[in-house]
Amino acid sequence: MLWSRLGTSYSPAVLDDALEDRTLVELQGMIRPAEDIALFRAEFEAWPGAGELKPWQQEVLEWVEDNEECRAEILDRLEEGGPLPARDLPDRCAVPWKSSGWTNNKSVLKLITFMEARGEVAVGARSTRERLWDLAERVYPPVADVPPLADAIAERNLRRLQALGIARAKSVEVPGERNDVGSAGVTAVVEGVKGQWQVDPARLDGDFTGRAALLSPLDRLVFDRKRIEEIFEFDYQLEMYKPAASRRWGYWALPVLYGDRLVGKLDATADRDAGLLRVDALHEDAPFSSTVRDAVEEQVEELARWLGLEVG
Repeated sequence: MLWSRLGTSYSPAVLDDALEDRTLVELQGMIRPAEDIALFRAEFEAWPGAGELKPWQQEVLEWVEDNEECRAEILDRLEEGGPLPARDLPDRCAVPWKSSGWTNNKSVLKLITFMEARGEVAVGARSTRERLWDLAERVYPPVADVPPLADAIAERNLRRLQALGIARAKSVEVPGERNDVGSAGVTAVVEGVKGQWQVDPARLDGDFTGRAALLSPLDRLVFDRKRIEEIFEFDYQLEMYKPAASRRWGYWALPVLYGDRLVGKLDATADRDAGLLRVDALHEDAPFSSTVRDAVEEQVEELARWLGLEVG
């Protein structure tokens, strides 16, 4: 994602350094500026929700309370030996977590997730892809003044709108960062699209200079599939969880941006043993002009160089 935004000047080592010195921290699967944790403090304190709780929130609260002894033991273990992976934390849950999904009986993992949402624990480091948990007070910077919850949510909505440019006031809740922005910005309509949108007014009169870019499937521009279909008329799904025979574009197909349009998908695989970035397919939503094709192929070459590979 950062390579798509910053280009070949981006070095993963810079990101690693920022995480190590806690300039950046991880919260709920997203990497954020450490000072922004202040905007989440009131939400931590209000967990599992402000005001009258919804039934599912009440159930979660009761489950955590039923496992108070396990929660306390996890905190003690982290204080003594953190950061640690979840698999090294004691599972003394009196009431196992029940789910119809993949978290069924993964009680420690769920408890840790709720403890993160309460601001008690945080991701202190990573070992390869495994999160290492620690006490939040050893990861997050101290905050002298915690903004009221309503003010913090309003500021986060505004920042989210500034990043997205255009978003719905309300949308379906998703894991991690939300896709809606409340009343931030100004209300607008998009010709040919139902309903109203919130728009960042600072972007309305600015000059736009487009370029070609290969986007990660997790990039915020394309992460909300409904949004990109409504605004860009771009049909896309991440197909890594589909059987190979059912995929239209590929295991990890990269959305292709050109100017102000999403124009296709790149199916490519990094074969590091062979030193190649193998291009399996370049799917064109509509036939590319020679200008678009040259710009996209240049991005493929740049991606390969950044990875230390050759296009094959």
